[in-house]
Amino acid sequence: LGRLMRHHGADLLAGADIAVPVPLHWSRRYWRGFNQAELLAVQLGLPVAHLLRRVRRTRPQVDLPARERQANVEGAFALRRRETWNGPAWLRRLVATPLAGLTVVLVDDVSTTGATLEACARVVKHAGAKEVRVITAARVATRPR
Repeated sequence: LGRLMRHHGADLLAGADIAVPVPLHWSRRYWRGFNQAELLAVQLGLPVAHLLRRVRRTRPQVDLPARERQANVEGAFALRRRETWNGPAWLRRLVATPLAGLTVVLVDDVSTTGATLEACARVVKHAGAKEVRVITAARVATRPR
């Protein structure tokens, strides 16, 4: 699936600096055993940097009506502390604004309303990214409940 994303998203990935997977809360990651966004991100051909973290556990978005999804993820993401960054060495060496001037591709498995990706994009932009792009394996085409 990640290779298909790389092929069909080639225009979106062109010129990007890093891929950042949308993080799971540590408890959900532990329960599931993997982060699907991370598995997709490593297939895209960009350096993968785990720069975001969930600072609070949220209800699964799939359980919520569209109007509640934005509030559910509001303030749920933050930039990871620099010493815990997992990514390219050149990125870890940045001193001032962590993502200054970089083009970042956020990676997730599914986008329904876009609330999660929007919350992540705000954090990445606040950290200085020049541009934030988004790639997902699927997008819900019907109106969310």
